[in-house]
Amino acid sequence: MKKCAYCAKDISYHEYFCSDECQIGANEYYDKREKFQKVFSVINGIFVLGIGVFIFAYSFLPPLGAIGTGVSLIILGVTDFLIPIPVEVMVEKFKLKKAIFLTRCIAGVLFALGVLALLLFIFGVL
Repeated sequence: MKKCAYCAKDISYHEYFCSDECQIGANEYYDKREKFQKVFSVINGIFVLGIGVFIFAYSFLPPLGAIGTGVSLIILGVTDFLIPIPVEVMVEKFKLKKAIFLTRCIAGVLFALGVLALLLFIFGVL
């Protein structure tokens, strides 16, 4: 059986979505992705690079490295949570609804790691 492109329910081979709600949800996602793709890519690129730079800077200036890494992780997590754009491989494997959910879960983990890094720095562990 073929799967719905949005929610992964079984459908016939002549359909692409199982319901109008799935089609509307997919259309909203693709419109949002088209609108925010460039901004999302720039923000992700800057802060992923920032994480690497601040981790390197931690060896020379621990306060700057810890704060910078924590803030970069928090901003990356918030951005990925608000604008969840999963990679196409994830969409093909899990379908759109679950891929968005997994992307938001990963964003939550990034946010939590950033908060943890800042808390560890504040309490003097880092």
